[in-house]
Order: sequence, then C-alpha cells, then structure tokens
Amino acid sequence: MHQEGGSREHATGLFVNPVGQRRADFQHACGGLFAQLRVAAGAEQAAGLLERESADLLILDLERCEIGLDLAPLGALVAARAAVQAPVLVLCPFTNAGWLQALMGFGPIDYAIGPLREQQLRSLLDTRLRAGFAPRTAPTPGEEEMRGLLALHGAAQEALLDADDAERFAERLCTALAGWPGVVHAALFQHRDGDLYLEAEHGLPGLRLGALLKPGARLLQSPLRHAFPGLLAATTDEFTLLDAPGKAGEPELAERLDAFGVRSVLGVPIPGEGPGGPRGSLSLLFDHARPFSHAQLSALEQLARLAGVGLRMAEAARENEALLARVTHLATVDALTDVANRRHGEQLLEAEIKRARRYRLPLALIAFDIDRFSVVNDTYGHPVGDMALRTVADTARALLRSSDVLIRSGGEEFQVIAPHTSAVDGLKMAEKLRAAIEQVEIPGCDHVTISLGVAQLGESESGDSLAVRVHAALARAKRAGRNCVELAMQ
Repeated sequence: MHQEGGSREHATGLFVNPVGQRRADFQHACGGLFAQLRVAAGAEQAAGLLERESADLLILDLERCEIGLDLAPLGALVAARAAVQAPVLVLCPFTNAGWLQALMGFGPIDYAIGPLREQQLRSLLDTRLRAGFAPRTAPTPGEEEMRGLLALHGAAQEALLDADDAERFAERLCTALAGWPGVVHAALFQHRDGDLYLEAEHGLPGLRLGALLKPGARLLQSPLRHAFPGLLAATTDEFTLLDAPGKAGEPELAERLDAFGVRSVLGVPIPGEGPGGPRGSLSLLFDHARPFSHAQLSALEQLARLAGVGLRMAEAARENEALLARVTHLATVDALTDVANRRHGEQLLEAEIKRARRYRLPLALIAFDIDRFSVVNDTYGHPVGDMALRTVADTARALLRSSDVLIRSGGEEFQVIAPHTSAVDGLKMAEKLRAAIEQVEIPGCDHVTISLGVAQLGESESGDSLAVRVHAALARAKRAGRNCVELAMQ
C-alpha cells in the first residue's frame, strides 16, 4: 500500500539491480531511510522475495539492464504491484528512457532519471517516502491530455502535405511540436550522405542547435554526441530524457541551455527501414522538468514514426525527380555529344518560331556538318570520329550565347537555333564557328573543317520550310569547296 506522510521510518523496500556493487552502494546510501531494505539481483529473485514478504516500495534500478532480456520479467513485477496498488520507483538512466514507456505498459510507475548522486537519491527517496507514492503516470490519459495529444497529432499529419520536400516537411513538423505545452524548441535530425544533419528547428529566438552542438565539426563527430538527447537518440535508437541538463556531464552545455530557460530535453528516435539504425530523431526542449505519461510517450513514438513516413516520402520524391530528370535527359540529349538530339531540336525550333512570331523578333537557323567525315572514320577509326564529333560540339557550344541551342541533327550534322538573330548576324555567328573549329586540334586526326548554311525565318514560314532552305544553303557551301558559309535564298 502507499506510504502515508510521516510513515517513512516504518517503510520496507526492495531494490533490484544486476550489479552487486550498485546494490551495495544503494544499501549504504539509502538503507537508513527504510525500516527494512532487501536487495535482489534480478526480477526472478525479487518475485521470490515478494512472495515471502511484501515490500512497501519496489525500486527497479535499470542501470546495466538489457531491455531485450529483462523487460518481460521486470514488467511482470510492475503488473503484480499494480494489482495490489503498490508503488514502483524506476531509476532510469537518461540514455535509456525507452524503458519508461515499455514498463508503463505493464502498470503505473513513478520514475527518476539518472545519473543521481548519493545525496540526490537520498533526498528523492526521503521526499517520496514522506509524501507517499501516488504513481505519476495514470494508466489512462485524462480528457485534457487526450485533446492536446490529438491536436499535436493532427498538426503533425498536416505536415505530411509537404512531404515531397524534406526541409519543408521538417519545418512544419517542428512548428507543430513546438506548439505542445511546455515545448520551447523542437528540432529534427536526419541521417544522410554519411552524416547527421539538422533538417529543421523551431522555437526560442537565438537558440541554434547547429551552433550549440557542432562548432566546426560534423554532427556525428560532435563532442556532445554522447550528452545531447537529440544526437543520442539519432545514433543509439533509444528514447533519451534529461530532466536536468546537468546530468549529461557537460557543464557548458547545461549552462547554455539553462540560459534559454531549458529545464529538460527529450530525444525520440525516428525509426529507419529494416534492421539498420534510426533514420534520425526528434529533439524537444522543455521549460520545466515535466513527468511523462504512457500516453504521451506513446504519442511521441507515433509522431517519430510519422516523421519517418514523411522523410521516406520526401526521399521517394527526390528519387522520382532524379529518375524523371534522367529519363528526360536520355529522351532529349544526344548521348555522344551531350547536346540536344534531333527530336528535341525540332520541338525547340517550333517553340522558338512561335515566340518569334508573337514578339515579331528575328530568328536564324544555322546548319553545319563536318567536311569529309567518312574519310576521318575510314582513315583513323570510329573512336577518333567520335572524338571529332565531341570536340566540334564542345567548341561550338563554347562560342554560342546562353539563348542559342546546339542540336545534333544526325550523323556529323549539327544545327544552331539562334533567337533574336537576323541573317546578317547569323552569317557572323557561322563564320566564327567555322574559324574556331578549323583551328581546334582533334586528338588522333589533327584538324577538321565544317561547311555551314544560314537562314533567317520568313514572315509566315514554317519550321520545315526553314530547314529545307538552310540545308540547301549548306549543300551550296559544300559544292563551293567546303569550309565556307552560304546564306539561304528566300
């Protein structure tokens, strides 16, 4: 039964921990607070002791316990105590706060976050024994708590509307989390590209976790990665709770958080896919050292899962965009020369013709091909011919304006769509191309030359008609001896 105020000297206790030295240390530090204090190395031994003689207070010290092995038997102890409304105090390391949610599933518990110095532990037990151990975590949440959790979950779900963009999603989720009573700052960390990144944060003006946690270092190399719950949760996949920042053993971190009024910090891992580590974590800073109920910790776990869904959706969106860009590239770009291919070039020409018509602007089309290219292939081989095509394309592209479009229209033939360009300016551009390509060195075959035709779009001319005229001009340039420019006739 619960101890009433003033009955401390009559209380009996049972302390459970697998490490002999910790049991001895607890007896030495706190034995005087109890009329009788027994110790047990594990849940089985504790259950046997309780069968023979009850204890007013069961103290479960989770230091060095393994949740995979010890949760079920320790949970059975909590459930048995709940059946007779007897109190349980859990001493939980701040690095393993996931134990709290798990044990709360078996019944109500009181808890204290470690590490605790001897005097702190004595003071805690003395206060609790005098006041009585009404469990701090009711098995069912109250109406007000449920409304708050539902509102938080609803706001987080709305953030999924931006899940096609990881940064926007993270920002909206952090804004939602910062609206939870007591939260003064919320942040989201995510693993990517071999490091841990602060995707977003929202809350106290002036508090920037990036500057606080990694002065000049990568987050995974931050000297505070063992102390700050957000980093710990992202690397260990464990709920991490500091109900006093000083317990992390980093006085400077505690001092800086205290300056912003931060009294407790919670890190919640964002689950990854498969057997690997977590995808990241949620970090919540509170303005008071609040107790958490089972419903609240479960809601935070669900929010972390929702965050994982949003980040996966954002990742899928990025992959789809990259795939679409790749498919578009393959469909529109010539693989050898990396310039627009013929089909895409025809589409671009039609678009430029419409623009020229609409704004009454000149438009020129230049066609050129490499002189005697078959001889280059036959004499030096196709690899050298491919090198010649790439070199010609690179040389031409370097001379063109950003508004011009270079197209490989087939074999050794290229075209240039030149917006805002008259026939006279087109001739000047073609001559510059001819002279530059004549001078450039081609690995394996010394030099090549090109022949060019130039045509300006007529007032009511179609793209097909323009192409016919410019190719006729190109043919005349070849008949004129090659390595020259001809202007198309109207």
